Amino acid sequence: MINRFRRLTNTEVKKRLLANFFSLSILQGANYFLPLLTIPYLVKVLGVEYFGLLAFSTAFVTYFQIITDYGFNITATKEISIHRDNRDKVVEIYSAVMTIKFILMLLSLVLMTIIVFSFSKFSKNWEIYYLTYGVVIGQMLFPVWLFQGMERMKYITILNILAKSIFTIAVFIFVRNANDYYIVPILTSLGFIVVGILSIIIISRKFNIKFKIQSISVIKHHLIDGWHIFIAGILTSFYTVSVTFILGLFSNNQVVGFYALADKIVRIVSNLITPINGAIFPFISSLVKTSKAQAIRFINKILIYSTITMILISTLIFVFAKNIIFLISSVEFEKSIVLLRILAFLPVILNIAIIISTNYLVNFELQSKLSKIYLFSALLSLFLSFLLVPLFYEIGSAITVLVVELFATTYMVLVIKKSILNAK
Repeated sequence: MINRFRRLTNTEVKKRLLANFFSLSILQGANYFLPLLTIPYLVKVLGVEYFGLLAFSTAFVTYFQIITDYGFNITATKEISIHRDNRDKVVEIYSAVMTIKFILMLLSLVLMTIIVFSFSKFSKNWEIYYLTYGVVIGQMLFPVWLFQGMERMKYITILNILAKSIFTIAVFIFVRNANDYYIVPILTSLGFIVVGILSIIIISRKFNIKFKIQSISVIKHHLIDGWHIFIAGILTSFYTVSVTFILGLFSNNQVVGFYALADKIVRIVSNLITPINGAIFPFISSLVKTSKAQAIRFINKILIYSTITMILISTLIFVFAKNIIFLISSVEFEKSIVLLRILAFLPVILNIAIIISTNYLVNFELQSKLSKIYLFSALLSLFLSFLLVPLFYEIGSAITVLVVELFATTYMVLVIKKSILNAK
């Protein structure tokens, strides 16, 4: 056992990779544990109506979060990981990306305002959307991509756990009944914004990286570099976020609440792969430059072990779906049981998709193919959503998500097999 641990830490690269993995594992543990405290509490205190409203507003605002992120969590991470020893280049990337994200955040706010006050579906709860929009501001401020690219994940861990812990405690203190539903987006937004501000301070003081105005040509370069991933992110939203959004358009907050509870459970489980993928992505970005064969072997090993783990977890979710729903909610959410069973094996599919999309398709310069995959997946999602949701409501949404994610993942595997594995 001791010898095995020594082999895992016998080089600086392995030590850094292991440290990043443990940092992100602690973060994901918090992301897994803290919602298990707050979700059951919010479900019971707010009831299905307000729980559904908050889920719908989150789905709506997520569109603007995707626009503001512009795919930089992947492309900028990759660029930073390649140039992290060149401080001037890092400052250039940091400054250009932050400039673009700030402009996109302002444009998104204008766009949201136009939509909110143009449709009664939104205008009757307009304040909720603006309170939730604070998440977009916080995400804009927090350069996760820089910490990941420099492989300094401990800062992401510390900041996120601090914010989420404060949010969790605040929920139990301030949200006491259904009339306090508006406090939830306030607390969520404040958590993101505070973390964003602290991260900028750390980047300036700890890494001596300060914002510097960049030329139009540099900003244009980073816009072009992130374009394919941005389009992929927009298209992905059509078969992730849009399912909840479309369900809300055709139904009511109660129905959205039933679906949102089941969806949140499987998403929490699916995010278990995040620390692994977050730790290996910048490592693979560097490894591909020196040995594509080693990179492929490493990715495949991670893929096998993580998929087996997810199959076991998904099986437990399917078998104990009723117990899980009633444990964290009440009889009011009984309709969520069948939804959880339909979505039970979604974590297996997402595990495969997350690992191969970033570590294969992005690191092997196949972003354009990834955009094509997401385009067809988005079209399929829209078709199935508008076909099934008006007929079967939340059941239609669950079936749509499962079918489309399976389609997208299968498509990715076929592209990787043809373009990378068979081309070795």
